[in-house]
Amino acid sequence: MAALAPVLYLPHGGGPLPLLGDPAHAGLIRFLRALPASYPAPEAYVVVSAHWESALPAVYGGEEHPMLFDYYGFPPQTYEYRYPAAGDPALAATVAACLQAQGLRCLTETARGFDHGTFVPMLLLNPAADIPCVQLSLLKGLHADAHIALGKALQPLRRRNVVVIGSGMSFHNLEAVWAGPQPRLREASDRFHSWLLHTLSSADLTPEQRLQQLANWEQAPFARFAHPRAEHLLPLHVCAGMVAGAPATLLFDEELLHHKVAGFGWR
Repeated sequence: MAALAPVLYLPHGGGPLPLLGDPAHAGLIRFLRALPASYPAPEAYVVVSAHWESALPAVYGGEEHPMLFDYYGFPPQTYEYRYPAAGDPALAATVAACLQAQGLRCLTETARGFDHGTFVPMLLLNPAADIPCVQLSLLKGLHADAHIALGKALQPLRRRNVVVIGSGMSFHNLEAVWAGPQPRLREASDRFHSWLLHTLSSADLTPEQRLQQLANWEQAPFARFAHPRAEHLLPLHVCAGMVAGAPATLLFDEELLHHKVAGFGWR
């Protein structure tokens, strides 16, 4: 039996700052550049981006991708990036079929471009852009259990050597980031960070318990401080659903913009 492709939940950093070589992102830049050496080259990537929400699951089905610069206030060169990886209409159709097989309607989008939740990490992971890349949306409403179900429906992709990436941030409170180093705020984010690491990695939890805790993530310490809005966390729930609640390997655990940020993988 062929090995299953990895599933990855990765931080994509602040806007285009990783592509600008921002010193605060140095650790994340090194991590993303080195990560592909740890797994065989996939047939394709599917990226679930924190920056795309749709009323129904939506998959990009075009052969080419425009660019969507969904940030503002950065230098002019950050609006000239290109990530010319091919689309994969057949893979997009497979994604839609996987969802439909589990009773989930799926839209196919052919006009929306790569947002920075996709092109920023992918320019570091695969700068040659020689592997097809398909983007998948989150669901408006941002319900945790719906995103776990979305991940469960995508499980067949792993047998096709398709790497699925949940692109988000395990801490995403911009007001706290803009406040700069604040011990009280850091203590709060560390509490959520510790809960997240335990929930995803502890051998004391069964897969069912792990998924239940993720479904009820708002009960975690300082959950809504870490995520006033859930869109940067929920790509993780898609990943956890894909692996049926299996424990994760901690791949990245560093301070980023004054708060600890984590990345996880499943093999």
